[in-house]
Amino acid sequence: MNEEIILKECMNVKKEETILIVYDKNKIKIADSVFNKAKQLNFNVHKIEMPVGRENGEEPPKKIAEEMLKYDVILLITTKSLSHTQARRNASLRARIASMPNISEDMMSRLDVDYNQMRERIEKIADILTKGNKVRILTDIGTNITMDIPGKGETDTGIYINKGDFGNLPAGEAAVLPRNSNGFFIVDATFAGTGKLDKPIKITVKDNYAVKIEGGEAAKKLLNIINNFGEKARNIAELGIGTNDKAKITGLTLEDEKVLGTAHIALGNNKSYGGEVDVPLHLDGVFYNPTIFVDKKKIMDKGKLL
Repeated sequence: MNEEIILKECMNVKKEETILIVYDKNKIKIADSVFNKAKQLNFNVHKIEMPVGRENGEEPPKKIAEEMLKYDVILLITTKSLSHTQARRNASLRARIASMPNISEDMMSRLDVDYNQMRERIEKIADILTKGNKVRILTDIGTNITMDIPGKGETDTGIYINKGDFGNLPAGEAAVLPRNSNGFFIVDATFAGTGKLDKPIKITVKDNYAVKIEGGEAAKKLLNIINNFGEKARNIAELGIGTNDKAKITGLTLEDEKVLGTAHIALGNNKSYGGEVDVPLHLDGVFYNPTIFVDKKKIMDKGKLL
C-alpha cells in the first residue's frame, strides 16, 4: 500500500527521528500497516488512538494535542480532518506533518506519483497566485465568482522534509486565501460532508460569505452541517487548484480536491491560510473543468492547465 513511499520519499524520516501516528478505530488497518512498515525499517515510531471526530476541523482531545508536541514526524490517519485545527498548527512549530483524513486502501495505492514533477507544477501555480491580485472562475454549468487574493499561494506537494512542513497525502494542490468573494459557484463533483454528488450544489456568495445554498439532498445535508456552527461556517475559506494526475474522484475529499482538472472552494476555517476565521469546520467543494483567470491571465481553460 505504498507505506514505504510515505516514510522515505514523502517524509524523508531519519533514523534518529521520532514518528507519531494518530489514528481512530475506523483507520486501524491502515495505521497498523504504516506502523509495522516503520518498525520494519527500524524507525522510532509510536501510535496513539483518538475518538472518531464529528466534523472536519474539530479539535482533537487535549491529550492528543499535547502528545503531538513531542515528535519530529506526525502522520494523521483519521476519519475526520485535523488539518485545520490549532492542535495541528501548534505541532507544526516542531514537526513535519502529513494529514490523511479518511484515507482508504484504494487511495493508498495511488501514492506512487512523480512527486518532483508534481511539485514543479504546483510551485508554478502558487507563484502566479502569490503575484496575483484577483481571481475569476467560470464553468460551463454556471460558476461565475470573483475573489481578491492578497496573500501567498500555498503548496501541497507531498514532499514534507523540513521542520514545519505540512500537507496531505494524497497531495497535489496549490491554494490561496480568498477575500471579498462575490458571485456564485456550482459544485458538481463532491463536497466534504456529503460525498460524491448526484445533483450539483449552487452556492451564492456575497462579501465572502455563502448567503444561499441550493440543490438536492446533498445541499440540505450541507446546510444542516454548517447551520450547527453559525455564520462563520459560511466563510469562503480557500481556493484550491488540483494538480495530481493519478488522483480520482471517489467521493472522499482528501483525494477529490487533488484531481488534475478540478478546483475547489472551501467553507469555514481559514486560519491555516493566514485568515482569522476560527470555526471547527472546513468543508471543500470540488468542481470539474473550471476556467480560471488570475488578474487578466488565463491559467486554466476548462480544466486544462495552461
